[in-house]
Amino acid sequence: MLVNFLNRLVPADFRSEVRGPLRRLYLATLVNCFGNGLAFAMFVVYLHNVRGFSTTFSTLLLSASAIVALTVSPVWGTLTDRIGPSKTGLIGYFMSAVGLALWASVHTRAEAIVVALMITMFEGASWGPGTVMMTRLVNESHRQRAYGVNFMMVNVGIGMGLLVSASIVSVRHPHSFTVLYLFDAVVTLIAGGIFSTLFDHGRPVSEATKGDTAKEGWGVVLRDRRLRHYVIASMVLFLGGYGSVDSGLSLFVVNNLRISVHVIGLTFFFNTVTVVLSQLWVLNRLEGRSRTRAMAFVSLLWFLFWAVLGGSLALPAILAVIAMCATQVIFAIGETMLQPAGTAIVNQIAPEHLRGRYNAAAGAVWGISGTLAPAITGLYYVAHLGNWWPIGTGITALVGGALMLRLRSELTPEEDGTVSATLAT
Repeated sequence: MLVNFLNRLVPADFRSEVRGPLRRLYLATLVNCFGNGLAFAMFVVYLHNVRGFSTTFSTLLLSASAIVALTVSPVWGTLTDRIGPSKTGLIGYFMSAVGLALWASVHTRAEAIVVALMITMFEGASWGPGTVMMTRLVNESHRQRAYGVNFMMVNVGIGMGLLVSASIVSVRHPHSFTVLYLFDAVVTLIAGGIFSTLFDHGRPVSEATKGDTAKEGWGVVLRDRRLRHYVIASMVLFLGGYGSVDSGLSLFVVNNLRISVHVIGLTFFFNTVTVVLSQLWVLNRLEGRSRTRAMAFVSLLWFLFWAVLGGSLALPAILAVIAMCATQVIFAIGETMLQPAGTAIVNQIAPEHLRGRYNAAAGAVWGISGTLAPAITGLYYVAHLGNWWPIGTGITALVGGALMLRLRSELTPEEDGTVSATLAT
């Protein structure tokens, strides 16, 4: 009975692919995201509540960081294709660790600007290469499932980091943040060391393999109508999700709901547990179903998340915390659909020799949403409309979902996931 349950949850043919190299890639993801979880959603709180910078400066710096991430994303995509995901990813891990170590001791605006932009410049260098590496380690028919399992590793790592972070940091003890970021730097180096063991699997595609397409580059990528529409739809959806969570959730909780910063870690713990417990089940439900429709459904879940968060202003503190924990469960279920479906679409339409660039273009939505979301959040607060910020963000998510439905008509059944890659060939 246990074997049958395991086979339904994780098919045996996929389990056979989770061997040495893929396991190490998952481990690198887990360790790296443990480090990310240590400082997750603490950027504005650290600058504003610990270092004493204004909310405007803190949110604008977050926007500027996102602009830098957006600017350098094509560079990392090009390097991934030219020098391979191994070298590109290792550069990102090492330089991110250096930046985190410096971030622990920033005191002036100039220091904050330089170090924040340095971290941003290199932090995204490992994500795209990791995805490209995974496409080489997993059979095409199992890639969506592999992406989902990787996202589960992301959340396990972040959840573990959040638990440690909640026990370390306090806005009344600035030194605790110094310890936090130095620890994060060490963890990032460890993740880079694990990633380095995959070096032979992350070499660049040879010129001989590329053939007549060797000179193709960003022009081909940017002319792909499907990718352009995916990026636009994802950008709007992310503005109604990750971008706003990262830029304003902690600020809203601390300054609008008047709840302790420690509650943030607690609520995200519910998010993480939900992802870990539901990801494999959701992956099975996604098999053979429209990826774009799944991503549109995500927008409905995220709208509910923001609506309840805004409504928490009318609740006593304890009920507000309970509501936030419950809505993180809703948000997390959306995440388990979004990540594997979106990544599968991008890598299904991407040719092998341009996969780094395609993933960089798709990854740019993080930078775009990360640029716009803090600025939008800052405008709400400057205009003294902070209490309306959640519902406005929820409506944005719905618009992103509508755009995803329009994308569906431009994809083949194979690209949209309603026909498996094996059957299509």
